[in-house]
Amino acid sequence: MAVSRYVVTATWDDAPHLTMDMRDSLWASIPPYQRDARSKGIPQLGSGAIYQVSEDDVKVSDFEIPTHWPRAFGMDTGWEWTAAVWGAWDRDVDVLYIYSVYKRGQVEPPVHAEAVKARGEWIRGVGDAAAINAYDGRSFMQIYGDLGIDVELPDKAVEAGIQRVWERLSAGKLKVFASCGPWFDEYRLYRRDERGRIVKEHDHLQDATRYLVVSGLDRARTKPVPKPYNPTQAFHGGSGWMA
Repeated sequence: MAVSRYVVTATWDDAPHLTMDMRDSLWASIPPYQRDARSKGIPQLGSGAIYQVSEDDVKVSDFEIPTHWPRAFGMDTGWEWTAAVWGAWDRDVDVLYIYSVYKRGQVEPPVHAEAVKARGEWIRGVGDAAAINAYDGRSFMQIYGDLGIDVELPDKAVEAGIQRVWERLSAGKLKVFASCGPWFDEYRLYRRDERGRIVKEHDHLQDATRYLVVSGLDRARTKPVPKPYNPTQAFHGGSGWMA
């Protein structure tokens, strides 16, 4: 019987144009679960932790965040769990610090909205729901917008988003405050199964982190400073007594 198909694999060793420096650079930029597939031609993702970066390399002691660092939040909503992460961005060195998290299940949106606003009503964010929220028959955007939350939909591309988060983690450009215990609880469990699929359990804070990294930084801003009160302008208007 004639063979109708066959598989050929190639490794980096079969690519003479790749120098050692190029290989080292490529290796550092590839998530661990993709390294065998990329470097050895093995056609599978494999199982295990998605972000194989030591927790100790991610965790930092809490500190007072400088006022000139812009902030934003990422949010993932649902009835079983709603989660959000808040980040402060040191733009000088391009390091994002997750400094606060929220995770609660089976309560109505107004409860979540109050928790979001308590961390700063001026902070803008990105977020999404797994499906149309049944609360009063309205969509996620309308629900939280009506509750006073400034939130927009994020880019939800999963693998591309995971790659962006991985790049920050591996480069030391994503750090998480030690006080964010629930985030690390999920980080330890965030994994792929034996077929390379993401295990969709206990991952809401990780999804919120992905939204923040991919889309939230575009919305990050510093706390608005109120203009000083000028009684003359308040009485006469903005252009003098003849205004």
